[in-house]
Amino acid sequence: MAAPVNLELKKAFSELQVKMIDRQQKVKLADLQIEQLNRLKKHSNLTHSEIIGLPPNTRMYEGVGRMFILQSKEEINDQLTDKQKTADAKIKELEQKKSYLERSVKEAEDNIREMLLSRRAQ
Repeated sequence: MAAPVNLELKKAFSELQVKMIDRQQKVKLADLQIEQLNRLKKHSNLTHSEIIGLPPNTRMYEGVGRMFILQSKEEINDQLTDKQKTADAKIKELEQKKSYLERSVKEAEDNIREMLLSRRAQ
């Protein structure tokens, strides 16, 4: 009778462990994506601050692949502002996802602890 319980306990323990490891990897991935978006946002902000000081009739080019396209200062400013807003929105979304995943990891850890304590109590 004790053997099936041990097998069930082992199976549940391994499933929780796999779930916890998966969630931890997703948290790390979210951290990397947030870091990358912060760099993009900072780069856009620095570029925007440099462009503001230029005269309005300055010829500006946008790099697209291996070519450059002539753009007006307003278009470049709009693109940089859009990049910053998009990055902010994605960062907010990723931080929410990350907090959910962290709570999930904590719950999985708690469940594993409970399983070990119940096993020791038997």
